[in-house]
Amino acid sequence: MPDQVYLTFKNIRKSFPGVIALDDVSLDIHRGEIHALLGENGAGKSTLMNVLCGLYHQDSGEIYFEGEKYEHNTPKNAIAHGIGMIHQHFMLIPNFTVLENIMLGQTSPKPPSLEKEYFRREILKVADKFGITVDLDKLVEEISVGMMQKIEILKALYKGAELLILDEPTSVLTPQESQELFKMLTDLNQKGTTIIFISHKLNEVMQISERISVLRDGKLVATVNKKDTNQHELSKLMVGREVIGKYDKGESKCGQEVLRIEDLALKDHHNLHRNLLHNISFRVCEGEIVGIAGVDENGQKELAEIISGLRKPTSGRITMFDKDVTQATTRQLIEMGMSYIPADRRNQGLVMDFSLAENTILETHYQKPFTNGISLQKNAIAKFATELVHEYDVRTPSINVPVKNLSGGNQQKVIIGREFSKKTLFLLVMQPTWGLDVGAIEYVHKKLLEARANGITILLISTDLEEVRKLSDRILVMYEGEIVGQADSETSIEEIGLMMAGSKKQAVSL
Repeated sequence: MPDQVYLTFKNIRKSFPGVIALDDVSLDIHRGEIHALLGENGAGKSTLMNVLCGLYHQDSGEIYFEGEKYEHNTPKNAIAHGIGMIHQHFMLIPNFTVLENIMLGQTSPKPPSLEKEYFRREILKVADKFGITVDLDKLVEEISVGMMQKIEILKALYKGAELLILDEPTSVLTPQESQELFKMLTDLNQKGTTIIFISHKLNEVMQISERISVLRDGKLVATVNKKDTNQHELSKLMVGREVIGKYDKGESKCGQEVLRIEDLALKDHHNLHRNLLHNISFRVCEGEIVGIAGVDENGQKELAEIISGLRKPTSGRITMFDKDVTQATTRQLIEMGMSYIPADRRNQGLVMDFSLAENTILETHYQKPFTNGISLQKNAIAKFATELVHEYDVRTPSINVPVKNLSGGNQQKVIIGREFSKKTLFLLVMQPTWGLDVGAIEYVHKKLLEARANGITILLISTDLEEVRKLSDRILVMYEGEIVGQADSETSIEEIGLMMAGSKKQAVSL
């Protein structure tokens, strides 16, 4: 019965040093519904679910499950109550089979024997009940990302999950895989599974959910029925103001060639027979945005690291501003006019134990006005950091807090502000809006288009296909370390999705 209250959060509060993650959140989840939690990274969506699953404990407030007070919220107790959470990053062991991954942590009927055939029979019963087709004997490293998602869901269902929580489940999927996932979730829901769907993508929320709760800055701002709202209204609730969804880019003023990649290759140093990158060739000219689309972990990270000087290729050549920079260091490239926004903000974009202010000058700390001789100029650094926090709306109690205390979205804003504040000629951008709300996304997109209009060369690498289509003058598609096709903003999502999945290849000229 969809209107029956299944789960209640009452006045939930959770804080971390310097940040209130959840501020008096009260929410009802109905039995048998698909309920979306919508909001930016840092709004409190995942934190609320992690409290339910026992990964965090609330500072105050209560949870009621099927009318009874839900105490001792621990991972073990969550499983006992039929709660299963599929995290954004999969919890699978690549060199184990699918069967072994699902068996992990389960009690054998005849210990110490593993009784694999018993588990095989029981898992297949669950798979058959929910209509999930699976090859239990394949290694996880041999299956697609979309199938990994299904395995995580099957693992939760096998443990008895009646409430399934999915945290940003489409972030690593192609458009086709996303649609397959939505069909699967709809089927599960029709068979009685209650689903909480965490996302910041308005189109997905409108497609999959029945009711939508919007969180902003740790507060629940609204819960609405899908039939009573639209994407425009939801974006206003998320940001608190009107948001422009489309941009008038104008024609690209493509000038002289700035970046040329020729026959770039990279071997896996763990397995020299495997190519992480293979025969990559393309060029980017002044005043254009070239987008690289693809599902995560298809070589984009390695390509960005080579272009930025963090990694050296096995073979091939990189030319920037008519100079061979194949062996150049990152500092040399920065001093030539390169700015780099990495995908891995925690390990490559920031020093987590440094303050916010210190992180804003990481690449320019040796230059004036931030240094004088061997002394850092604290007043100049504080002034710069304060202006950056204001301009990029970084939510922080102080510029002196360790950057690790900020939400992921606010950490991203620190990096973007730092890189956009430099005198840049070539901008290498990887996942620039990951974790940002629609208002911040709009701001970053406008900044990128302003940079393009000012003649800056931009290479945009993103797994967000809509972002790539919206901003790029040309789109290159990567699959398994190769450029497998070229498209533009008019090319259909379905056609680009086929290239992203490796089902369609076309010749790409330099």
